Amino acid sequence: MKLSPFMPSFEQLPNTLPVFPLPNAIVMPGSNLPLNIFEPRYLNMCQDAMKTHQLIGMIQPTDNSDNQNTAKHNPDKPNLYKTGCAGRITRYLETHDGRLEINLTGICRFNIVEELSTTRGYRLVTPDWQPFETDFQVPDLSTQEINYFTNTLRHYFEHKDMQVDWKSLEKLETDTLVNSMITLLPLSIEEKQALLEAADLPERMHTLSALLESEFKDISEKH
Repeated sequence: MKLSPFMPSFEQLPNTLPVFPLPNAIVMPGSNLPLNIFEPRYLNMCQDAMKTHQLIGMIQPTDNSDNQNTAKHNPDKPNLYKTGCAGRITRYLETHDGRLEINLTGICRFNIVEELSTTRGYRLVTPDWQPFETDFQVPDLSTQEINYFTNTLRHYFEHKDMQVDWKSLEKLETDTLVNSMITLLPLSIEEKQALLEAADLPERMHTLSALLESEFKDISEKH
């Protein structure tokens, strides 16, 4: 993954990290996630992050539509998956109605070691970055693997009748393309989490290809 000069190195990643639990909304290394912030606790989170390292950890709650009883029991503090991904605030806009419009650019995944106490309303954790140092490395992919993935992606979009700017997509580095698709495509919470937790980019790319193939094969069979 190519980093801008404003991004931290692996060694500069912080020892504490605010986390934003949000179902079906993940950021991947190199991808972008726009967010509209309006809850007071998350306004605090963004403002505090801007004063320090500008990093926010996106993480999915395990309490989803398949587990509504737990979600109803404690909606303000849902159980979380162990693994999330940190993004740096690369756009920050204050609106006249008291909202923040921000953009997160993914940097590195993390595992939650422990949750810390805070008086600012949002949740704060100790992250373990070590298992994901490969997020900063250039992936080793063959031309055959890359072509297979892009062809699978084309077939998926064709079967979904989705209009895509292929000229723009072809300019992206392979890791940015794969990770951006995971962020943007309408995958389930469980599918996105599995892709997030994949050991490295080749495994993630192969898993995503298999998911897309199963999707357009199902569409073909229905027709």
